[in-house]
Amino acid sequence: MSDAVVVGAGPNGLVAANLLADAGWAVEVLEAQPEPGGGVRSDRGVRPDFVSDVCSSFYPLGVGSPVMRSLGLERHGLRWRHAPAVLAHPLPDGRCAVLERDVRRTAEGLERFGAGDGEAWTRLYGKWEELGGPLLDALLGPFPPVRAGATLAARAGPAELLRLLRFLLLPVRRLGEEEFTGPGGPLLLAGSAMHADLFPESSGGTAFAWLLAMLGQSHGWPVPEGGAAELTVALVRRLESRGGRVRCGTPVTSVVVRDGRALGVRTASGEAVRATRAVLADVPAPALYGGLVGWEHLPGTLRDDMRRFTWDHATFKVDWALSGPVPWAASEAARSGVVHLASGIDAMTAYNAQLATGGVPADPFLLVGQMTTADPSRSPSGTESAWAYTHVPQRVTGDAGDDGITGAWDERDQTAMADRIESVVERFAPGFRDRILGRRVLAPPTFQEHNASLVNGALNGGTSVLHQQLVFRPVPGTGRPETPVARLYLASASAHPGGGVHGACGANAARAALRASGPLGRLVAGPALSGLQRLLAGG
Repeated sequence: MSDAVVVGAGPNGLVAANLLADAGWAVEVLEAQPEPGGGVRSDRGVRPDFVSDVCSSFYPLGVGSPVMRSLGLERHGLRWRHAPAVLAHPLPDGRCAVLERDVRRTAEGLERFGAGDGEAWTRLYGKWEELGGPLLDALLGPFPPVRAGATLAARAGPAELLRLLRFLLLPVRRLGEEEFTGPGGPLLLAGSAMHADLFPESSGGTAFAWLLAMLGQSHGWPVPEGGAAELTVALVRRLESRGGRVRCGTPVTSVVVRDGRALGVRTASGEAVRATRAVLADVPAPALYGGLVGWEHLPGTLRDDMRRFTWDHATFKVDWALSGPVPWAASEAARSGVVHLASGIDAMTAYNAQLATGGVPADPFLLVGQMTTADPSRSPSGTESAWAYTHVPQRVTGDAGDDGITGAWDERDQTAMADRIESVVERFAPGFRDRILGRRVLAPPTFQEHNASLVNGALNGGTSVLHQQLVFRPVPGTGRPETPVARLYLASASAHPGGGVHGACGANAARAALRASGPLGRLVAGPALSGLQRLLAGG
């Protein structure tokens, strides 16, 4: 018997468990997979002397998130490493936009793309320095962000607050048109927005793009030394030092609900695990509602709301072991941990249009990770551990290219898509294919096999588009982690604020559980918030 059971040992689940353990709770984390981490894992599956990250690799939100910083994971063995430059976007004509660690160097590089563009970047960074702290607190904290929102409003002032809101709601294409004269700055921002499932024309794309790019400018996009799994190891080590426990290979099949309250969980082996205070679910909302919790325990209209739940795009990834660095035609790209590949913003729009209509993109936008460049421990000296991923539709209706990819993701589909990705890299880095020592393909179903929460490689727990953010995440409601079942909390990326390795979804759920367990919470706040969630869900 524990005070709390956390279902899922992804970063959100582990952050939640750590905060509860800090408060003196007895916490048990149950994970279906044989190892913890969810999407924060690494292995040697391409070649034994190369470390490859299975899913996520770079963590600007990890170093920028207030809750992650508060955990002091460096005291538990985590060490961050940085590439010489943060992000590069080469162009076919040989030019390359580079997000440097030093804002002055970033500005100098962008000035070569257009007169005044260096000043424009510096101005955007100045806005971040002034408002980024309270904005990050507001975005990553509990909803509504009363305290952080008040700080942000006071710092900005009424008139500037409205301008900031307009700025954040801009499509990133429009931001580029308003602020820059050349393509360099817009490319760095648009590519950052496309780490989520946001088009250059998506309203709100600027919020995501500016956040990621400015975190890169202020904190970098670091990686854990030794592999992504080292971040998970530090979280588990910290939890265990406070008496918490992680049990892997223990899939949970249901949340035990009685009289509208969560009492614990039942595992696949039939074991009943009691939770005297709370159950926190680091699983996607569709896996919780109608899955771990039967519809008989939930409001009637929630089933219809969940039918409307929108996943983010599926993911296709290739890991490589390379005999040498990627031979970029634009040499500046060799210094960056992350490289974005697209011939321009129009090409990004075409790529997204094909995704929107169910087509496998003919010329996919790629995110490339140069892991040894960022962390020399990832592979032997003189070599490179690298990867590239792109998005593909959750439901494929056809192939916008010429290879007849069907979306079955059988061996033929996987080979054709991996070859297509390599051809894009080869176009920007002639001779790339000659350096491949080993290759591993992770197709959409493979991500789900590694982690059931990554449905076809949906990395953000649901779309990042505005209709499923804030009070609409995961369905229209309060935007809070409380659920219609008392003492049950949604702690995954399906909850506000959404995807990214920032731990905020887990932290918000843990704080809600702690509040509800106090005297006032037991009598008033906890029942009221669960009742409100039930009311808003139509119960």
